[in-house]
Amino acid sequence: MVMNTKIYKQVHTLAKDLLRASEYEDQEGFDKCYAQLQQVCEAHEGTAKDHPVQWETLADFTEDLALAVTVYDKALVKAEAINSVDFCCSIGYSTATMKIELGDEEGAIACLEKAKIVSCGDIEDKNLKAEIHDLLTELKAPKSTI
Repeated sequence: MVMNTKIYKQVHTLAKDLLRASEYEDQEGFDKCYAQLQQVCEAHEGTAKDHPVQWETLADFTEDLALAVTVYDKALVKAEAINSVDFCCSIGYSTATMKIELGDEEGAIACLEKAKIVSCGDIEDKNLKAEIHDLLTELKAPKSTI
């Protein structure tokens, strides 16, 4: 499934604006752009224009980590529905990093293992494939008791 070009450009522009607002510590600007991105996602949810990239982008900028995981989960369902191994891996990796920050290493391992199985289908992003492997290896390594 190809994303609607107009929506992609809108999401891309909002992501750049969110980055800029974050860089300049402009919380008001960030909140405004975030609300616009959320509106784009909700407006197209369940329609032919719904796409995992808009949800993944929203999750990337969600400051509440637990909420970000929920949004990533929504993005993953949409990525699985269109059989996008690249999005499944990217979302799985991002979800795992959020779960680590939330102290849920077991949940992170589960996300990474699922992403690794999917990435065996040869995703385009070889760096992401390596990051998934490396983080999973790190999390599964025996912990030092020193």
